[in-house]
Amino acid sequence: MINKEEVFELSSAGAKALEAELEKLKTVDRIQIREAIKEAREQGDLSENADYSSAREQQANIEARILEIENILKHAKIMDVNTVTIEYIDLKIRKTFQIVGTIEADPFAGKISNDSPLGKAVIGHKVGDIIHVSSENGKELRVKLIDLK
Repeated sequence: MINKEEVFELSSAGAKALEAELEKLKTVDRIQIREAIKEAREQGDLSENADYSSAREQQANIEARILEIENILKHAKIMDVNTVTIEYIDLKIRKTFQIVGTIEADPFAGKISNDSPLGKAVIGHKVGDIIHVSSENGKELRVKLIDLK
């Protein structure tokens, strides 16, 4: 369950994506699930009707997600998205990441959280700085900030 007083840092793109998901849930998914429930009711005995039980469960999931998104958007703080290019000094590997809010983070898509060790480490530094980052597994990494947009 989400803490209702928590502030959720989102990029403007992340907020728009949540708004689009919310709109679809309210205007498409709700209508489809109501129709599925109606059709399942028409099958007769509800006590042993798997279609009805499944549709009611889907309806509960949709309503929970609607409440979750509404709460996130209500408590959202739009953050500037920084794109950073770093070089792992010891590995001689360059990587580019977007620093986004925690709920938008997807490292495989190049989006890291502003609360991640790397995200926290690069904030406040300038191009050319060498930064020491403690990874979550305890390994110490040295990275050079190559570019910041």
